[in-house]
Amino acid sequence: MTLASSAAFPARAVSGAHARITGTGSHLPARRLTNDELAARLAADGIETSDAWITERTGIRARHFADPGVGASDLAVPAAQAALTAAGRRAEDLDLIIVATSTPDMVFPSTACIVQRKLGAAGCPAFDLQAVCSGFVYALTVADSMVRAGAARCALVIGAEVFSHLLDFSDRTTCVLFGDGAGAVVLEASDAPGILACELHADGRHADILCTPGSIAGGQVVGRPLLHMDGQAVFKLAVGVLDQVAQAVLDRAGRTAADVDWFIPHQANLRIMASTARKLGVPAERVIVTVDEHGNTSAASIPLALDHGVRQGRIRPGDTLLLEGVGGGFTWGAVLLDF
Repeated sequence: MTLASSAAFPARAVSGAHARITGTGSHLPARRLTNDELAARLAADGIETSDAWITERTGIRARHFADPGVGASDLAVPAAQAALTAAGRRAEDLDLIIVATSTPDMVFPSTACIVQRKLGAAGCPAFDLQAVCSGFVYALTVADSMVRAGAARCALVIGAEVFSHLLDFSDRTTCVLFGDGAGAVVLEASDAPGILACELHADGRHADILCTPGSIAGGQVVGRPLLHMDGQAVFKLAVGVLDQVAQAVLDRAGRTAADVDWFIPHQANLRIMASTARKLGVPAERVIVTVDEHGNTSAASIPLALDHGVRQGRIRPGDTLLLEGVGGGFTWGAVLLDF
């Protein structure tokens, strides 16, 4: 059994110089792992943790893990199909596919090309984008630019991750944080403004604080292909840059936090999310939170949370949304849009 979803949208014009989201979708692996279940798994290896320890520090209560052999494309396809259904589109309508992922199916070809084959959307450009947890914001910005430039009219933007493949289960400070999943949106040319402003940044000086420092050479794994994170350094950087980039994208669009109907941050840590919302002056009831059930799904977290809000009937056409993410690289960015 798998979990997939879609949301119905009204028809939109597709002939203008703007880019607008016309459909969302998401997909989670069926296997849900609670904190207690994960703690029991770690205890078998002599590693101590608990539901209370994890929840207090992160806000996470459960996450979904893909079964062995399931790759990012396997999660991306049902999310994409749900988004296409919501937009009233078929795979053959697509003229651009971008997959944001740090856990591709293979070294090459891109996961986007594999998704394209599975969807039956041959012919359009398809490529991966790697900006870790900021990946979806980066990918949405690239797709928006291509639509505005006339290089695409109907784009599929996906965030898909199987971070369970990268976790070091001897490190309780990282293995409890992450989960697997995928989220997708259809972005179309429109006469009406949709995406209002985008802001992207990176600072490679901090590449070592969140990384998976392994590679392949001569048919062998070189280095350590497991996730490494300096939690305190990441937290310190994240709370600073997220506030700044959110304000920057609001300023670019000529809006204020009072105009934001829903704040959809990267779902990494509830304390970081709450801190950013508080600094912006966004009330807690206007923050979409899924980290408690999904954990940190990296590039998938924002589109998963977006689709979750749509399915609940909370996010509706006409709402103004602020999306933002921060991740390894060190990367960060934000997108402001009218839904």
